[in-house]
Formats: sequence, structure tokens, C-alpha cells
Amino acid sequence: MSDFYKLHDQLSATLNSEKMATDAAEVHGILAGMMAGGLDLQSDDWLPQLSDFINQGDPLPADIQRQVRTLFEQTAMQMQSGDFELAICMPDDATPINDRGQALIRWVQGFLLGFGLHQVDMGKMSDDVREALQDFSEISRMDEDMPEGEDAEQALFEVIEYVRVSAMLCFGEHGRRESSADKPSKTLH
Repeated sequence: MSDFYKLHDQLSATLNSEKMATDAAEVHGILAGMMAGGLDLQSDDWLPQLSDFINQGDPLPADIQRQVRTLFEQTAMQMQSGDFELAICMPDDATPINDRGQALIRWVQGFLLGFGLHQVDMGKMSDDVREALQDFSEISRMDEDMPEGEDAEQALFEVIEYVRVSAMLCFGEHGRRESSADKPSKTLH
């Protein structure tokens, strides 16, 4: 997970330097939501969609594209692992709890957006996915300050874990995995 903390800080700094009104948590949420909603992982269709939301439809600067592609690839690997390994791209534990809570809210908002872009048939969703999305909707509307302290830290940890596992549940039901036919074969010499 520490790599995702670094990636969060680097991507957020780059987005900020390019004056984009988003951060790494929201971008990661959008990507994870697209994947969980059924995005073809072999396609680059996600990049123009992401540009529409974070750069008003203009192409992303090369440095941001590179960082976002890295984030996309790592997230796709985690989603497909089947081991509930998804790491949420957000600030590390040294960051004040309010900042981490706000990052989680932006991640969830991004997830809902990305999921909605690729999964529109609510009739095909299980009750568990519907419940998770309803919970995400409630989380996305939270705006109260979180007090510092062990109880608040534990509560935030539990919400992060719930979000992480729920995102994997959505991917498990609606995500498209790379087929083995799409992967290049490894030749042993």
C-alpha cells in the first residue's frame, strides 16, 4: 500500500501543478468505478472519458497521462487478482484524519461516476451491489469534520475497508477480466 501513498502524492502534486480541479483519490475512484462497471481493460476508451471529467475534454498533459496509465495498470492488476488486494489511492496515515476522510469521499464520488459510465442496467445488479452503491452514495454526501483520536481512526479504517471490499464486489460481478487469449504468451528458452 505504501506505493499507492507515494503515487497519490505524486499524482496529486502533478494535477495541482497543472491546475486541474481534482486529485489522485478522485481519479483513482473514477478508474476503479469504470473497471467495476465493465470497462474493457484492453481498451484505451477510458482515457478520453477521464480527460472529459478532469481536463474539460482536452488531452491530458504527458506527465499526467503517464502517471494515470501507471495507476490504471496497477489497479487493473489488483482488481483481477481475486484476492481483494485493491488499495485505495489516498494520503498516508500521517495526514490529518479530516484530509483522509475527504479524500475517501472524493474517491467514492469518483467511483460512482466511473461505475455509472459503464454500468447502466440496474436490473442486472445483485442486492449486494445495489446496497454497496447506496452506501457509497451516502458516504459521498458526508461532510462533517472528523475528530482526531483512536476511535475516529478506527471508524475511518473500517469505512475504507468497507469501500475497498465493496468496490471489489462490484468488479467481481460486473468487471471484465483480461482473457488469457488477450495476454501475450511467454516463450521459455
